Amino acid sequence: MTPAKTPSYIKSLLSPQNGKKAVSRKVWSVDLEMVWLPFFTATNTTGETSISHEALGAPLRLAYDKDGAVKFSNKGRPVFRVADEIGDNVKMIRENFVAGLQSYAQSVKTQDPEGYKAQLEAAHKAGQPILEHDGEKLQEAIVLALEQAEEAEPQAEEAEPQAEPTPAAA
Repeated sequence: MTPAKTPSYIKSLLSPQNGKKAVSRKVWSVDLEMVWLPFFTATNTTGETSISHEALGAPLRLAYDKDGAVKFSNKGRPVFRVADEIGDNVKMIRENFVAGLQSYAQSVKTQDPEGYKAQLEAAHKAGQPILEHDGEKLQEAIVLALEQAEEAEPQAEEAEPQAEPTPAAA
């Protein structure tokens, strides 16, 4: 059977993109300032979304506890959250993305079941030695950790100071 023609949007996902590392807040592991905000501004411009100007203008909001007090992290820093409109749209995109990946995989599996099965078998065969090696190393590490714990246990008991009897007050 002829291999399925890969759509350009799938090819673009698999091609390296040149660019700087982002330093701003991430939403679904994607940079908010350099990716999501320009994307949603563009989709608002074309009429595909209608995210409020408030959400795009102030995408990070101060988080509050249930009692209304400003929320702080364990390190004492104020906690910020992403505006709900942006978070909801990112969630929808993520769900659609996952559905698109699943649909593509299923279409390839349907169009070329022999090729798909061959890929699965080759991956399984190539991965088996790695899984066996990792299993052996994990077992060795567990045995070593148990041995070290057993050796440390008697030493800890010996190191505990015995309470000296206190003389009774006369």
